[in-house]
Amino acid sequence: MYFSELCKLFSKLPEVDALALCGSRAQENYDSKSDYDLCIYCSCIPNEDVRRTILEKTCSYMEMSNSYWEFEDDCTLKDGIDIDLIYRNLNDYRNTVSYVVDRCNSYNGYTTCMWHTLINSKIIFDRNGEFEKLQKEYKREYPEKLKNNIIERNMKLLSGFLPSYEGQINKAVSRSDLVSVCHRTAAFMESYFDVIFALNKLTHPGEKRMVEYALKNAKTLPKDFSENIEQLYKHMYSDKQKFIQILRTMVLQLKDIL
Repeated sequence: MYFSELCKLFSKLPEVDALALCGSRAQENYDSKSDYDLCIYCSCIPNEDVRRTILEKTCSYMEMSNSYWEFEDDCTLKDGIDIDLIYRNLNDYRNTVSYVVDRCNSYNGYTTCMWHTLINSKIIFDRNGEFEKLQKEYKREYPEKLKNNIIERNMKLLSGFLPSYEGQINKAVSRSDLVSVCHRTAAFMESYFDVIFALNKLTHPGEKRMVEYALKNAKTLPKDFSENIEQLYKHMYSDKQKFIQILRTMVLQLKDIL
């Protein structure tokens, strides 16, 4: 009720081009803890006072103009469900997706997240049909060059080179640097999953439920995939030798399927 009302009010603003729901709520695989991720594509960000007027009608709590990642209003609807309103320029977003999909550039993990968001978004409002047009344009086959570029870059980050995460983690463990172990292991997993999703030509779903997504959608996975991940985190701080051994095994078993 409150979500629909909020969308209706934003759609009336002339600077708003499209509203698209993304994340788990767009895929119908959400639970009671899932929030709304509403992307508001606009020629310019609506004035804060205008936004506040809308949000006061539909939200019980508001944090305006957060910019920790993208420009957002982070709120709680009056029915108790959290909502993130993310403001984007459609042309800028198109260029971001094109940089990866058309030009086949890779990142250190999470390479195809924006592409995934685009093709899996649920359109709520589309003033001139431009968002739907963009969505249809990028519902296409996964480029082989992009797959190869992601795998090459992120495999080098995982192991075998001076900057590789495996070596960094080994040093951190030997120093008992607990914070660094956590930080570098998180980076390791970012590249690990980027390789797996690229190998299977799957767009990256983001930081949540990656194991579940891989088990459900990937045709090719490393041996003992989910068991290794569980054991890695189980032994991260309880058994240094076991932790390093599992890390090495994960790299080797990933190489086995490439």
